[in-house]
Amino acid sequence: MKINQNYFMSDSIQNRGYAYPEFLVDTDWVAEHVNDPSVIIVESNEDPLLYPSGHIPGAFEVDWTLDLNDPLVRDYLDKDGFEKLMSRIGATPESKIVFYGDKNNWWACYAFWVFQLFGHTNAAVMDGGRLKWIKENRPTSTEKPTAESTNYQAPNRDDSKLRAFRDEVLSHVKKQGQLVDVRSPEEYSGERMHMPDYPNEGALRGGHIPGAKSVPWAKAINPEDGTFKSMEELKELYEVSQGLKSNEPTIAYCRIGERSSHTWFVLKYLLGHSNVKNYDGSWTEWGNSVGLPIEK
Repeated sequence: MKINQNYFMSDSIQNRGYAYPEFLVDTDWVAEHVNDPSVIIVESNEDPLLYPSGHIPGAFEVDWTLDLNDPLVRDYLDKDGFEKLMSRIGATPESKIVFYGDKNNWWACYAFWVFQLFGHTNAAVMDGGRLKWIKENRPTSTEKPTAESTNYQAPNRDDSKLRAFRDEVLSHVKKQGQLVDVRSPEEYSGERMHMPDYPNEGALRGGHIPGAKSVPWAKAINPEDGTFKSMEELKELYEVSQGLKSNEPTIAYCRIGERSSHTWFVLKYLLGHSNVKNYDGSWTEWGNSVGLPIEK
């Protein structure tokens, strides 16, 4: 089905010059479409207490642990699981899914990325996330919405174009391919084994993957409201300062793939880089694997 993408674009975002502005909407657009039956709003957070405390009216919760991950295998849900999830929130292939959440949309971008693995590209991220909505004193609700169940039919999950695995990353390193480490500078240098203010989650070694550029994820956002920086600022950050080429394969990584999904979204949809993958194994896998090289 051909989507009228202009219908889904916010005027303020169209004017920023992004490569694919239809994948980003602002809070004004969401407020105008809260009751639009063709739009499904999804909140995805790190903190599970936020959604029940108040969310955008009509927004469904998609929990990154319970809804997106396999309970036994270190992997994502399969085709059957995705179909059940989409049916639960009342989605059809024509539904526009709009994601937002805490941490300036870490987990919103992560959920957006997982949905892309199943080919649901009719989706967008709400610029500024949950914090911007709250700061603007927009309405919230504690009621959990229900939807009439749909018979959503999904293709088999396709990891080949958007997801990188360990051996592919190792091959990429040997070819001196473009890598972006989006963690904090202290994690990148090996000084710190985990994010600031977070516990160590098991990495045995500190450092970074050889050849990776250090571009902490938060440099892509405006600190005052969590919105994405302009096209010119993003080009300066990734292409001018770090020398990343938009037509060369790029792999982004962090600790478990949530911060790097944010950078993946920036590189792929805002800057328009043609071949970007998220390495969700990230440092928890690389830093613990036997025989893999690191740099400090």
